[in-house]
Amino acid sequence: MPVRAIRKAVAIALVACSTLPTQAVAQTSGDRVVLVQAGRLLDRPGQAPRGNATIIVRNGKVEAVRDGFVGAENYPGAQVVDLRERYVLPGLMDSHVHLDSDRAGQEGLLESLTNDLPYFAYEAAVNARKTLEAGFTTVRNLGNDGGVTLALRDAIAAGKVPGPRIIDAGSSISATSGHGDATLGLRHEIGEHISQENLCDSAEACRRAVRMQVRRGVDVIKILTTGGVNSRIGAGLNKQMFDDEAKALIETAHLYNKKVAVHAHGADGINLALKYGADSIEHGTLIDDESIKLFVKHGAYYVPTLSTVNGYLERIAKDPNAYPPEVRAKIEWRIGITGKALEKAYPRGVKIAFGTDAGVSKHGRNADEFELMVKHGMPAAEAIKAATVNAADLLGISAEAGTLEPGKRADLIAVAGDPLADVTVLKQVAFVMKDGRIFKQQ
Repeated sequence: MPVRAIRKAVAIALVACSTLPTQAVAQTSGDRVVLVQAGRLLDRPGQAPRGNATIIVRNGKVEAVRDGFVGAENYPGAQVVDLRERYVLPGLMDSHVHLDSDRAGQEGLLESLTNDLPYFAYEAAVNARKTLEAGFTTVRNLGNDGGVTLALRDAIAAGKVPGPRIIDAGSSISATSGHGDATLGLRHEIGEHISQENLCDSAEACRRAVRMQVRRGVDVIKILTTGGVNSRIGAGLNKQMFDDEAKALIETAHLYNKKVAVHAHGADGINLALKYGADSIEHGTLIDDESIKLFVKHGAYYVPTLSTVNGYLERIAKDPNAYPPEVRAKIEWRIGITGKALEKAYPRGVKIAFGTDAGVSKHGRNADEFELMVKHGMPAAEAIKAATVNAADLLGISAEAGTLEPGKRADLIAVAGDPLADVTVLKQVAFVMKDGRIFKQQ
């Protein structure tokens, strides 16, 4: 895609977003104080919640957290936000999303062949807003083409459009015929016209593939060491990358101080990536005992992405032919096995970070993942910690987010019930603040 076309697409998306109603797109000047009065406050997930409390926000950051309700008489001119009947906690984080689409299977394939980049720019902006209003103030976008979410990341950071903070991986790096090969399932005459700079088939080529993404300005590198559920290839879900290729990818990313997220289902591909220092494993469906030892040894995170099953079930219910037969068979397997790896990993000390694979599941319904995490063995408090403290650690932003402490960004949400008692209340977020600005208030 020519540079001019990409810039035009991004400009169209920004114009479209600027017409959406929002309380907090424009930047303001001066000293701005907001007093958030919380009926209950989980300011540090993993620790005990507080009772009545007030979060004092100055210029988008937490200045202090005080017991009791602090009023405007103490801060003349301050805005008071009354959440005294609500349960307040830090903004949530989703460590695995794909903002540029909400479709999959045959519908997604057709969309990729018929819609131009400007369409996906619109789509990403709409999905970003859905995600923010669902209470997710930070996401890690793990793979898109055309630079759409990289541009959206920058537009959101500049305050031009509403959306969560984005940690972006650019294009996922795969071997030829691997899960990231966009020509799978296409006629050769079509596939030969598709750019494939994200593919590598030797150590040297893999180093270059990482450097190409670094040059684009990505925040994190995503690689794919195994086959995938949604890709049309008969090679299965095990390792599809040689040791020297995976090692070159991970070492090169770390050379540039970029963390590495690894799509992997089969244990051989999981263990390959962990052996060379991967920072997170996404999906991890067939984790074995060796995997768990490597997770603990290297301090890597496991991102289960259980919500994919919801997307599969909904699409199949709507259209039994939503996926081609070779993909449908893998989906049935994935539905049956989902959650078993988490049941194995969590009790044995593997660090868990929240991630949904939204785009396979539906954007704006990211909190469905909490219910599945609890169903498969995590206490609600630990699931919430996975979406705040742990996710912030994985994403490298613990100094900025994950808890509500002085000096951190004022990212917070509020719900009507106690999420520690019933994690499903997080599906109905009533209030969203990001960087001290209100984006949703019911």
